[in-house]
Amino acid sequence: MRVIRTKAIRSILAALIGLCSIVCGDPNQSLAADEPRPPIAIQFSLDRPIEAGAAPFILASARGLFSSEGLAVAINLASGSPDAIARVAAGSSDFALVDFNELIRFRDKASAPPIKAVFVLFNKSPYAIVARKSRGIHALSDIEGKTLGVAEGDLSIRLWPGLARQNGIKAASVKQNRISAAVREPILSAGQVDAVAGFSYLSAVNLRDRGVPADDLAVFQYADYGCEAYGFAIIVNPAFAARKPEAVKGFLRAVIAGTQLAIREPERAADEVVSRMDGGSRDLELERLRTVISDNILTGEVKHNGIGGIDTARFERSIDQIAEDFKFQKRPTAADIFDDTFLPPLNGRLID
Repeated sequence: MRVIRTKAIRSILAALIGLCSIVCGDPNQSLAADEPRPPIAIQFSLDRPIEAGAAPFILASARGLFSSEGLAVAINLASGSPDAIARVAAGSSDFALVDFNELIRFRDKASAPPIKAVFVLFNKSPYAIVARKSRGIHALSDIEGKTLGVAEGDLSIRLWPGLARQNGIKAASVKQNRISAAVREPILSAGQVDAVAGFSYLSAVNLRDRGVPADDLAVFQYADYGCEAYGFAIIVNPAFAARKPEAVKGFLRAVIAGTQLAIREPERAADEVVSRMDGGSRDLELERLRTVISDNILTGEVKHNGIGGIDTARFERSIDQIAEDFKFQKRPTAADIFDDTFLPPLNGRLID
């Protein structure tokens, strides 16, 4: 009897110990759970060499904004928006900053993977015609009969037909001189063309740096003449977004914080940008940053609706304008191109 009773007691004690381990947990496992998790490694592509427009990302990296979100972000450079999109499609980059309108055209391909933008940094596109007043161009309509320098691969010229029609300009009367992007500003400063198509915060600032007097430059920003296009946007690899949605949200929070810093401290932002450039000019990048903030990032729409999102009605109008020079196989909806589910709520997107 004593043996049976002893076995029974041992069985009860073993059961109690097992139950306790389930309820209380393994103290060693608890300690492991408290250890800091390694950061999530992220590859992020810019579609061009670093300049002031990349300030939000440079600041997010330099000031620890990415790391505070548990992210280790490596910034690499692509050779244009098509290349940056291809990297995200292939999965060699998790995120990229690209021209929103190039993404729209890319997604129209039947074989295109379902890459979407998740954040719009440039609420207005930087597309512009930059002309010399000394060549007789004081208004956009004066471009008729003139010679326009257009760089190979330039995206601004793709929306020129719609802009010209909208403003009553005979686009056929404007001679397009195809050039290399490397000589876009030099040939205008040398008077070999009357105007160039490009980005306002790049070409106009570069020309002033080359000695062209500011009062001789006429900068016609597409956005001021009815162009509804958005500018640069962040895209994400869809498989990455599905696996790590919180990492996507954290990346966007860090970018918003970096943008806030660039707006509040442009001088320090310019210093950080130039430190990542090869032979960059602090004065030039500071001027460029102030231009891009006022013209493209901190717009009236952003002040009212917060940064990062899109307006569906405006998107539809921009598609109409793209269609002036691009035949869609299937007209896209906003939901085809943009995913707002990773954005912070409005109070997390308002710019101070």
